[in-house]
Amino acid sequence: MALLISYPASTVCISCSTSSQNPAISSPSLLKNLKLPRFWPWQKVKIGPMSVSPMGFGTWAWGNQLLWGYQESMDNELQQTFNLAVENGINLFDTADSYGTGKLNGQSEKLLGKFISEFQGKLAIDGITCLRNAYIGSADVDQCVKTVQILRSRSILLPLCQGNKQLRDSIVIATKFAAYPWRLTPNQFVDACKSSLDRIQLDQIGIGQLHWSTANYAPLQERALWDGLVAMYDKGLVRAVGVSNYGPKQLLKIHEYLKARGVPLCSAQVQFSLLSIEKDQLEIKDICDSLGIRVIAYSPLGLGMLTGKYTPSNLPSGPRGLLFRQILPGLEPLLNSLKEIAQRRRKTISQVAINWCISKGTIPIPGVKSIKQAEENLGALGWQLTSDELLQLEYAALESPRKMVQNIFQTRVHSSSPVNLDDDFILFAYATDKSKRKESPTGARHILIELP
Repeated sequence: MALLISYPASTVCISCSTSSQNPAISSPSLLKNLKLPRFWPWQKVKIGPMSVSPMGFGTWAWGNQLLWGYQESMDNELQQTFNLAVENGINLFDTADSYGTGKLNGQSEKLLGKFISEFQGKLAIDGITCLRNAYIGSADVDQCVKTVQILRSRSILLPLCQGNKQLRDSIVIATKFAAYPWRLTPNQFVDACKSSLDRIQLDQIGIGQLHWSTANYAPLQERALWDGLVAMYDKGLVRAVGVSNYGPKQLLKIHEYLKARGVPLCSAQVQFSLLSIEKDQLEIKDICDSLGIRVIAYSPLGLGMLTGKYTPSNLPSGPRGLLFRQILPGLEPLLNSLKEIAQRRRKTISQVAINWCISKGTIPIPGVKSIKQAEENLGALGWQLTSDELLQLEYAALESPRKMVQNIFQTRVHSSSPVNLDDDFILFAYATDKSKRKESPTGARHILIELP
């Protein structure tokens, strides 16, 4: 049997034959059993100097008890979830030094470090791994592997990687450093980066990101934090730098500031989904496209509202239910369009919503805390919505009267002060934790928060 692989542009075609003399003769039974990988692992996207999977996974839930109900008993499944993602080609993981509730602060980074160091599987960076996964239980797997080895020898496929060292070389950890009020100097920000490196057990972080801008409430601190990003880049502690929760105005400012110091801004992480098609978000996307900055889309599923799993009479427990109760009743047009396309495509609503983010040129980072969620999210890869489907979804989003609340720490275009939201929204969106309230040197109380 020979396996013929061709992939002009982004199209991958596979045909199988049982005769080496006549490869045109296909094997119907083999074709029936063939399960293609979610996406071909050599199909990466660029983010700064790195190549990453078209979708990453977010780890906000890994340690967050208040909003996501984390318990240490979940660690085993989280490790299996991590392994599943890596074995299917996902190499971008987003985290933050503030992820974790109370004494579990930094738990997300610690778990990533543990999972990387204990990983013993195979990285899905070539066709061999994908085909082995696809042909489990098939008598033809060995011949398929031999065929791919021939292709690889002709520089068509990348060499197979296995084990921990290769994972450390290929994985990209994007972590965010909190703009805590006591981080007032560049050296303190560099120290925060070193602490993250210790927790993640790496020599270098892929993307070091400023978690939010302080321009709205502590503009003098902002410059020190920017200098901290420059310092950690110059010291080689990070491969690239990025920002999170920056509005258009501050995004342009920090880009110019870093550029003048020889530091490219590689990414801007922002809430981006069909629930957040707002003026600021679209302007941020346009700015990033023009400057070569990659948009990382957090909350691509609207914290679960775009999964189709919840209704006004079936709300999630905890703080999320407060927000869902106010927004879900106004999402009927959008959810109906998502469901219609999902049924036609034989996908889930979540997969369609994530694919919309990918189709808009962003890298979505849906959160995962179970194998089931990871498997479903992986189904968003390997296909693309049509232009008509994109328009249908965006029109339905505009027709839906309620939108996702925007992060109060994202700087705005026309306002220099934070947006006032009702207490339910603030409680939900930013998971305020009493254990993270501290006094500033001036005596003013700051509420320290867990931002996505």
